[in-house]
Amino acid sequence: MRAIFIGLGEAAMSVFHPILLGFAGILLYSSYTLLSESEGDGDEDLSDNKLIAFASSSLDATESYDGDKFFTMVDGVRRATPLLLVLVCVELSDIVFAVDSIPAVFAVTKDPFIVYTSNIWAILNLRSLFTLLASAVEDLVYLRPAVAVVLGFVGCKIGGDFFGYDVSTELSLGIITGVLAAGVAASLILPGDKTDPT
Repeated sequence: MRAIFIGLGEAAMSVFHPILLGFAGILLYSSYTLLSESEGDGDEDLSDNKLIAFASSSLDATESYDGDKFFTMVDGVRRATPLLLVLVCVELSDIVFAVDSIPAVFAVTKDPFIVYTSNIWAILNLRSLFTLLASAVEDLVYLRPAVAVVLGFVGCKIGGDFFGYDVSTELSLGIITGVLAAGVAASLILPGDKTDPT
């Protein structure tokens, strides 16, 4: 799916250059969303989640698991189990994350090989380190706003590229690294009650 997204993104940029403004808008919206949402929003009732509601209505899953099976028989009818529902939601979430992660990489490089391999590397590592990262986000309260600032910066960079204002890759990476490092350092140094500053 990532390869398809990247291929479509590259083709769109070569044929229709203003698509960059769309990429910039996605990243700026993601930045705004991160800054405006409170940390407690992550604890919402999952039954109200749009991805879960969509998957549930499409699959008509049972209420209970059947071991490690994706499908089970109920009154002679083959139905999906909640395990398949979980798998579908994970894959749909991956598509949602790709919507802003791929434009963000295109802001740094237009080389599709680098865009693809960096996305795959991130997926492999982030999934392995999920528990550690989830804990880090809770403890490092300024990391979330730092990520939002990075997304906003990258969105502005893409918009600037469209209008002819080029920011070098070296400077971009320096700013991104500096902002993330500042977010981590502020979380470790500044006193507080570990509540979300946004």
